[in-house]
Formats: sequence, C-alpha cells, structure tokens
Amino acid sequence: QGDLSVLHQNIEADGRHWILRPSKMFACFAFVLSCCMVLTESLRHTGQHINHDGRAGTFVKALEFKHRLRICNAYPGTAAIDIYKGKGDRLNGDGPMPYKSCNDFVTPLKAGDKLEFKIGDANAGTFSISDLPNNDATLFLVIHRHDTLSTAVAFESHVFANLLNAQVAIVDTYKGTAKSEPRIMDAASAGKKSRSEELRFESVVAVNPGVYDVALVGSDGKTKAKNSLVARNRESFIILRTGVEAKMGPSYPQELVVYPKLDPSALHSSAVPQAMMLSVLAILSCVFWA
Repeated sequence: QGDLSVLHQNIEADGRHWILRPSKMFACFAFVLSCCMVLTESLRHTGQHINHDGRAGTFVKALEFKHRLRICNAYPGTAAIDIYKGKGDRLNGDGPMPYKSCNDFVTPLKAGDKLEFKIGDANAGTFSISDLPNNDATLFLVIHRHDTLSTAVAFESHVFANLLNAQVAIVDTYKGTAKSEPRIMDAASAGKKSRSEELRFESVVAVNPGVYDVALVGSDGKTKAKNSLVARNRESFIILRTGVEAKMGPSYPQELVVYPKLDPSALHSSAVPQAMMLSVLAILSCVFWA
C-alpha cells in the first residue's frame, strides 16, 4: 500500500483522482520488468564492445610495475662481463661491462628469472630472482670477488624504496686486510667550511640534495681514495669500495665508485642544503630479492 499511497498523492496534487486497478497494475509491472531486461542486455553488449580485448564484460586490469635493474661490476680484472637474462637475452647490448662500471637496464622481470654473468663464453656466476616488490622500484645488484684466494664470485643486492630524498647505498666489495672507513663531506668548491660525516658500509642513507665529496680514510688518517657525488631527490645512488689483495694473480688497490654521476648544473641553487643530515634507511644484509 505504500507504493499506491505515493502514487495517489502525486496524482492528487494535480487535482485529479484515479483508482489503479489490479489488472492495470500487473500490466505496468510486466512492462517495467521487460524494459529492465532489455536495458541489462544492452549494457552487457556495450561492455563487451568497450572491452574488446578478449575479456568481455570486465574492467579489471592487472597492475604493472616498473622495475629498473641497476647492475655494477666490482669484480677486479681486465676482462669485461656480459649479462644474460635466461639463456639468450643479453641485457648489455651496447657492449661488455668493464671493471668498476655500472649500468641501468629496463627489462621485464618476474620471480624465478635467472641472470647469468659471463666472461666470454665462460659462466662467471648466476643470480636467481626469488621475489619482486609490488611497486615501482630500482633493483640494485653488484657482482664482486668472493675472497682473496679463489676467483669465485659473490653478489650483493638491494631494493631501493620509493622515497622523495636521494638514497645512497654504501657497499664494501674490497677483499683484503686494508682497513678504511667511508666519509661524506661538502664539496671542496662549495666555498664554505666543510662538514664531514662518517658512513657505514652495508647500509643505505638518505642525503639532502647537493654536491659532495666521498672519501676512503685509512686507519692512519690518510685518504686512500676519493670521488664526487651529486645528490638529487628521487634518485638512488651507489658508493662502492672496490679492489682486492689477491693471494694469486694481480692485486687491485682500493677505490671508490659512485653511480650515477650527475651534472652539478642540474641542481638548483635553492636545493643546496643547510645541513647535511644523514638518516639510515636500511641494512643491505636484509636482502629483499635474492
């Protein structure tokens, strides 16, 4: 009766009185029902036409994330390295990667993929991807010497978080007895009193935008190696200590590799920080993908 009372009220507002008979009420109901069925069928066909991709009637699409693969060759030697995904997909199509070089690769990755590192036709090592983050990320991987006695390789890996600040991963791939600590300081050309802070190997820190020098300082207080870092927001950086005191074969001195190398002119003058402020983000030993 609620529906009929509403109907009467609406009609009575016009000053006319109508009595809705049951037979007419059922006929009206049947007409409305048939219209709904026609409309539903029409929408179904429309949905099929809009989604003409083999999945008729669905608007759901799987998310696709961008994973940038950053690989560094910290294996001391004169021979360069080739990288293959699987058996035949060569990533470094522009040429082998020499010692102390890094490259970024944009290639589809999935859990279970294997990255093979080769020197010529010889297999140097294989890295298996067990898991990937469900977000856009830079995946860092470095190949280096396992020890001072053998020529075996080892890997270190890390997933950079998607943050506003510049992130710097500090990794020690040096094999030998020499002790050095990494430090970051204002660039010498900054024209002001230089500040200096100690970094920790196997860690990731956030750095304010700016131009810096990074150095290896030995236990005797002397600088063993030095490089520059131009930090920019939303970028991830690598600082590598490389070298080996080989028991057999040639030795290589400890050096600092910084990647990527940016042009200082890319920084706005207003982005130069008032304080260097480092904050620890993660420890590299907590491997996210390996």
